[in-house]
Amino acid sequence: MAEKPTPGDSTDLSSNTNGLSPLNSSLVVCFGEMLIDFVPIVGGVSLAEAPAFKKAPGGAPANVAVGISRLGGSSAFIGKVGKDEFGYMLADILKQNKVDNSGMRFDPSARTALAFVTLRADGEREFLFFRNPSADMLLRESELDVNLIKKARIFHYGSISLIEEPSRSTHLAAMAIAKASGSILSYDPNLRLPLWPSADAARKGILSIWDQADVIKISEDEISFLTESDGPYDDDVVLTKLFHPNLKLLLLSEGSKGCRYYTKQFKGRVPAVKVKPVDTTGAGDAFVGGLLNCLASDMDLYQDEKRLREALHFANACGAITVTQKGAIPALPTKEAVLQVLKKDTA
Repeated sequence: MAEKPTPGDSTDLSSNTNGLSPLNSSLVVCFGEMLIDFVPIVGGVSLAEAPAFKKAPGGAPANVAVGISRLGGSSAFIGKVGKDEFGYMLADILKQNKVDNSGMRFDPSARTALAFVTLRADGEREFLFFRNPSADMLLRESELDVNLIKKARIFHYGSISLIEEPSRSTHLAAMAIAKASGSILSYDPNLRLPLWPSADAARKGILSIWDQADVIKISEDEISFLTESDGPYDDDVVLTKLFHPNLKLLLLSEGSKGCRYYTKQFKGRVPAVKVKPVDTTGAGDAFVGGLLNCLASDMDLYQDEKRLREALHFANACGAITVTQKGAIPALPTKEAVLQVLKKDTA
């Protein structure tokens, strides 16, 4: 049974700060949405055809937080869920996975977000969201755990919290606190077009904070969408349209092909670790978690191409292991599992 907040407490659920301090911390704070994904119990069907659904914890920033913790890193999650059974369950899942959940807030008047997700036989993802509004959209600046943000060596976020107020203003305020505290800002837009009012609003919203990030991870589809071009494989398109002067590292995830990387000094590609995929859910989040876990303990990683390539090989292995099981959080690997896969891959 999930732990519940004490009566009258709209802020905390529990805290496990792992003895973090601003001086010696390699803490990654992940900000944004955590929700319940409902996935069909059989694969390759549309949502309408699915005979039944299984619930799974989801939300990209929360997945990244758990991914880092599984690898032995230090992570925290900041976001809002409903003061309901699903909300308590999600907070409990973070706690079980040793993620500091003291920055979570619980809304008595809004529900925890739900998403129905399927991978159809034609390979296309189908989403149906229930959030009008859901609790994650209602996080206010006054509810931010400022001290937790100030401890972050890396502050990681997506774009979904930019769609509506008050979460948009809260997101911007949290970024400003993290930046002023010397945190590296990490951005994975994680485009979910059905949630935005229009494609144009999504493009403008995602790009509105682009120039503030130190590290950005995007997918091929997101490059095409953001640049309004057919050139996701063209380095010139990527560098002229998406690489900004403050950016330390731009990563392009290419699924089974691996990833590309761009810094001010160099660029290249790291091949994927070959596996037999079962479910691609959470692969990108596992990749981001793997990379941020390496970066949190080696902040100059992006300046040394050899060390960067090693970190990206590790991150690719994190993503590869995740696609061999169903669901995101249940499939996120331990460091031991990743090292085993890497040993086989280089043998």
